[in-house]
Amino acid sequence: MGSVAGAVLKTLLLLSTQNWNRVIAGNSYDCDEPLVSALSPSSFSSSSELSSSHGPGFARLNRRDGAGGWSPLVSNKYQWLQIDLGERMEITAVATQGGYGSSNWVTSYLLMFSDSGRNWKQYRQEDSIWGFSGNANADSVVYYRLQPSIKARFLRFIPLEWNPRGRIGMRIEVFGCAYRSEVVDLDGKSSLVYRFDQNSLSPIKDVISLKFKTMQSDGILLHREGQNGDHITLDLRRGKLFLLINSGETKLPSAHTLINLTLGSLLDDQHWHSVLIQRLGRQVNFTVDEHRHRFHAQGEFSYLDLDYEISFGGIPAPGKSVSFPHKNFHGCLENLFYNGVDIIDLAKQQKPEIITMGNVSFSCSQSQSVPVTFLSPRSYLALPGFSGEDELSATFQFRTWNKAGLLLFSELQLVSGGLLLFLNDGRLKLNLYQPGKLPSDITAGVGLNDGQWHSISLSAKRNHLSVVVDGQVASVASSLGSEQTYSGGTYYFGGCPDNSFGSKGKNPLGGFQGCMRLISVSNKVVDLISVQQGSLGNFSDLQIDSCGITDRCLPNYCEHGGECSQSWNTFHCNCANTGYTGATCHNSIYEQSCESYKHRGNTSGFYYIDSDGSGPLEPFLLYCNMTETAWTVIQHNGSDLTRVRNTNPENPYAGFFEYVASMEQLQATINLADHCEQELTYYCKKSRLANKQDGRPLSWWVGRTNETQTYWGGSLPDPQKCTCGLEGNCIDSQYYCNCDADRNEWTNDTGFLSYKEHLPVRKIVVTDTGRPHSEAAYKLGPLLCRGDRSFWNSASFNTEASYLHFPTFHGELSADVSFFFKTTASSGVFLENLGITDFIRIELRSPAVVTFSFDVGNGPFEISVQSPTHFNDNQWHHVKVERNTKEATIQVDQLLPKTQPAPTDGHVLLQLNSQLFVEISAYFGSGSSVIYNFQENYSLSKNSSSHAASFHGDMKLSREMIKFSFRTARAPSLLLYVSSFYKEYLSVIIAKNGSLQIRYKLNRYQEPDVVNFDFKNMADGQLHHVEINREEGVLFVEIDDNARRQVHLSSGTELSAIKSLVLGRISEYSDVDQETALAGAQGFLGCLSAVQLSHVAPLKAVLQPSHPAPVTVSGHVTESSCVSQAGTDATSRERTHSFADHSGTRDDREPLANAIRSDSAVIGGLIAVVIFILLCIAAIAVRIYQQKRLYKRNEAKRSENVDSAEAVLKSELNIQSAVNENQKEYFF
Repeated sequence: MGSVAGAVLKTLLLLSTQNWNRVIAGNSYDCDEPLVSALSPSSFSSSSELSSSHGPGFARLNRRDGAGGWSPLVSNKYQWLQIDLGERMEITAVATQGGYGSSNWVTSYLLMFSDSGRNWKQYRQEDSIWGFSGNANADSVVYYRLQPSIKARFLRFIPLEWNPRGRIGMRIEVFGCAYRSEVVDLDGKSSLVYRFDQNSLSPIKDVISLKFKTMQSDGILLHREGQNGDHITLDLRRGKLFLLINSGETKLPSAHTLINLTLGSLLDDQHWHSVLIQRLGRQVNFTVDEHRHRFHAQGEFSYLDLDYEISFGGIPAPGKSVSFPHKNFHGCLENLFYNGVDIIDLAKQQKPEIITMGNVSFSCSQSQSVPVTFLSPRSYLALPGFSGEDELSATFQFRTWNKAGLLLFSELQLVSGGLLLFLNDGRLKLNLYQPGKLPSDITAGVGLNDGQWHSISLSAKRNHLSVVVDGQVASVASSLGSEQTYSGGTYYFGGCPDNSFGSKGKNPLGGFQGCMRLISVSNKVVDLISVQQGSLGNFSDLQIDSCGITDRCLPNYCEHGGECSQSWNTFHCNCANTGYTGATCHNSIYEQSCESYKHRGNTSGFYYIDSDGSGPLEPFLLYCNMTETAWTVIQHNGSDLTRVRNTNPENPYAGFFEYVASMEQLQATINLADHCEQELTYYCKKSRLANKQDGRPLSWWVGRTNETQTYWGGSLPDPQKCTCGLEGNCIDSQYYCNCDADRNEWTNDTGFLSYKEHLPVRKIVVTDTGRPHSEAAYKLGPLLCRGDRSFWNSASFNTEASYLHFPTFHGELSADVSFFFKTTASSGVFLENLGITDFIRIELRSPAVVTFSFDVGNGPFEISVQSPTHFNDNQWHHVKVERNTKEATIQVDQLLPKTQPAPTDGHVLLQLNSQLFVEISAYFGSGSSVIYNFQENYSLSKNSSSHAASFHGDMKLSREMIKFSFRTARAPSLLLYVSSFYKEYLSVIIAKNGSLQIRYKLNRYQEPDVVNFDFKNMADGQLHHVEINREEGVLFVEIDDNARRQVHLSSGTELSAIKSLVLGRISEYSDVDQETALAGAQGFLGCLSAVQLSHVAPLKAVLQPSHPAPVTVSGHVTESSCVSQAGTDATSRERTHSFADHSGTRDDREPLANAIRSDSAVIGGLIAVVIFILLCIAAIAVRIYQQKRLYKRNEAKRSENVDSAEAVLKSELNIQSAVNENQKEYFF
């Protein structure tokens, strides 16, 4: 019944979600029509234009009229290009180009949107990404799919970076469709009341959807209540939404106990926010914008006893008694639906079901306030005062997360002093200083860095000084002396220009970061648009007509109950009293098992263990008994002997056991252990465990799976058997349990239960103590576990081509990896997992360096730990790596950990989709090649594969990391080639003389840069390692861990519009230099291993594809090993184990120990193992003999005119290929 109800619930919620999405999101199907191409020139505007032919009207995509695009008069970060779509539209994608046929293009930009052309909001990806990557040339088109889409009338493109050899130049297109909505404007005193037919209402189901925008931080959005205190209320408080649901017998106490759930933040920003509430019984889904929470409402009943009306925008006074403070909503509502009913449409038609309270209009009024964002501590806004006035006055509102920062500075004209108004520890301080006098200080307010808007009014006139904070007069000073206070003529908000006033305007706490609005100077309102246009005042590093504040604690990335606090640029997690540590409270301070404590040298005692490590389960206290084995002892409340009388099947006795840990914690502990057991003793006197006539159980126990169990000992769940039955020594041989003999004397059935899936025992039921002289008793011991399956496990990698497959590593927001290793190799990859662009990798970079590298979308980062001694000393070393939204860290052994902070505004989600494994190797036959295509066709149309897919459409590389190993005896050879649509390329070749050359051509009009390594012949048949790192024009190359070189390139800094990566022979080499063309015609003959270009692994895509990849293979390319023949037998060429997503390391359902296993069984098992080993040795010997014959045949087939090194290599690789083709013959 429960599963059916759950299915119905999911179906209803899914259907309601689909309907809501259809209403709120508009038509998401087929919403990709071009919206800009048909606009008139008057719909375009800009901050400035270089000339009349560079005006914004020429900024349509693919147009060549005028100068071929928009360019501003000056190229700086304060320029913008704006389009007016005429009405609110749903915008699903944008596209950009540079100026036609020019050197003018934008490489990154911000996208902003607005309903009114004022109060702009930045579009963000992943909650944190503000900027879009732009173009790499003038004419290519870069599309971006917007997810989620934008609903707005105005769009503004703000260039951030542009071609350094040109200027800003843009052509744009916007894709989307019409957006239809119903809007109502409520003035803070009005509301809508909907009265509905009670027959059409379900008492257990509600679906409410709406969008709202407001400048007020508080207000009731909806309210519905009943006669007995039941109610549902959506309340905006301090810019956050509180969903209050009260059902059943719970009354309405004080307001703070009403809060069921809080979502959203900074929702008073005068921008649209979407809300969805789905209630089915006590199950509630609450969604605000992209944040969702599921929970169960309060109360005992699955329905709400509510009246047949619901109000929106307020709580009508007549007949309503609400015991919590509230105020009406002041703002706009859009697309308001209650259980599928369009409330606003009914109100517009004046339907009788809708009662309108107060003044209501059906269009949304627009705010005229212009906010300004102070982006950095160097930001400032300088506004002229009125010189000669005998009064200094200013008013403004501000919001910030920073505890400190300068708000206002002004010089005092006559007394040569100054006035500083600043935040210090979240409090407002006013400092007035004059030469020769002690400074005057006034302190006001508290907690003003809470992200809310706060109003400030400052007045200094003659000898009177006053400050008002949020309407409260903070302090009045009248000790300014007899001199009159005159303004110096300029007011500096947020900071001061460098070196303007020496030390006067310098606040030791730094500049202000946050937003301001409603600024007045000398009782005159400041027109900030005039400031933006340059006709009033001066400024630096501001964003005018937008408040860019974000809540970095939403979502809360602090784990395990860590408390989140924030500043303008970052957030901080307070992990006190959580049991966890680290930047996001991710790492448990406790061990996972008693086995781990024993390994650290701890003795017996009580310890906290965290059985799932950094997982969601809390640590709990238990006893560790450190004997030769570390036993985990978990107690319960029923350890004493319990006697039972007077029971029968109609009146059974049930004993319940409560443990010191939750069932989830117990399950994690049991799963982690190698072995668990629990002693259960059943004492009986004429009390049977089973009815001998029909076999019906008379007593039983219930374990973790809530299933009835009738076995009373041993590790095998054999029904109705006890330990004596398994051992064959019951007091009556016709029964399998002593108690079933039904004797009028005390006996018992005692056994250790060790089948892990059923442990621990949670309940015991006794039904056969109702007959004369019948009695029973039972005693349950503690749950005992030993071993740690995550601690004692290891794998050996015998060749460079050995690897393990694991399921995809899921660590989108935070993840940690730890392991021990020992090796004699000088380098190698420990772990790697790839996504489309994201990746993680842990490797031994060199004998003394372990490196953790990753990319979550902000470009590749790497951090390394360097040891004064080598790690390849064949001793165990411990590696621990963590990446979260705040930082990445790596620690090896007891060396100091290294940390890489995450970008302030960057991608945070690590998105991987391949299996977790180590790179493989491949043999390339003569004339073969592997081509990895980044894109097949450079000209992209709107209707091509997808706008999202064209992230690669204009792919440019300003930095890359290339790594590979190779063996070959052929010169010249082409090892790797990266081509571009613009005749730019990168090639790595072996020249005719055997030297290794790296050739970069980053400008089609210049000759390539050549880096030559001629210290030895690289075509010597030996294994060589190459690593290339480029950061714009700086190139670092390392060969075989000993030859290192840093080179500055002269041909350019970017490889634009890359086309493909080629291994082996290239067929088109007309646009390359002569040496590359010669090597490309020869191709490559030999073995390539671990080839990697940043996140792209072409050999992996060919030989171990996890999904379709854009790879083309020509000729003979087979999986092989690049190790040398000497000292490596055929059976160790390659070892592979695969762990699919559905498998575990061991089958927990099989018993791990058997208490009654006999000696004869052990001896028989040993004999079988010995016979199996002898057969394996015989099979391997036969196989080695076959390999020797194969090797001799290959030796005999050599041509005398072939170079001997190449012939040996080819022969050896042929042997390896033959081994790999028949791996199953010797893989055990």
